[in-house]
Amino acid sequence: MSDDFDFDGKQSGSRGGPMQLWDILSIVVVILTACLVVYFAIVFFNPGSRLNILQPGGSIFGPRPPTATVGPIQLEPTWTASPTLEMTPSNTQRPTLTLVPTNTPFSLVPPTRTPKPTNTPKAPFSVTTSQVESTIIHPDLACAWAGIGGTVVDANNSPVIGTVVVLRGTLDGKTIDQPTVSGINKEYGPSGFEFVLGNVPVASDKTLYVQLVDQANVPLSDKVFVTTSAECGKNLVLVRFKKNR
Repeated sequence: MSDDFDFDGKQSGSRGGPMQLWDILSIVVVILTACLVVYFAIVFFNPGSRLNILQPGGSIFGPRPPTATVGPIQLEPTWTASPTLEMTPSNTQRPTLTLVPTNTPFSLVPPTRTPKPTNTPKAPFSVTTSQVESTIIHPDLACAWAGIGGTVVDANNSPVIGTVVVLRGTLDGKTIDQPTVSGINKEYGPSGFEFVLGNVPVASDKTLYVQLVDQANVPLSDKVFVTTSAECGKNLVLVRFKKNR
């Protein structure tokens, strides 16, 4: 068995030729690795370096947008009024006093229609009067008497007996309030009545009235004011009550 080494320590089978291909590639890889380390170190400490292909805020697919620049806020120009012509002051009238409007009352309820006035119902009995000489009733008394008398009849001129007749008012300064009933004084007729005013004729101008009433003093006729005379030929006032149809 032969020995592969000589005394100088060299491998007996080695060659002393030029550098092989694998050695060259290893050196290139080492150099590239060192360059990459240096490149990344530069980009890390200075991202804005031109060597950085990916600039901050930029894109590899288009140009880098412009950065916003903060500037002072500019206010819009103010409107400048054009010069106005000065007017010569004139006499200013004094302000007139304005009256305060008053509240006008109004109503939401529509006004109701005012009913037409109805005719006042006519009294059951109407009255006629006349002045005559008392001798037709009292021929013996002549001018020594004064009074009021008459009758009460229905619509057919038939006597109505038992109806109350009143004489009220004043005569010669005296108050008179006398009631009577139809049918007492037959000299005037079956329903005759009479009021004696005195033993001499006395003049008066509608200070007395006669009226027909029922037993409850409810009027059956209007108040008929009579005039008496101081003349002997007019010392009796005839009153005739007649019932209306």
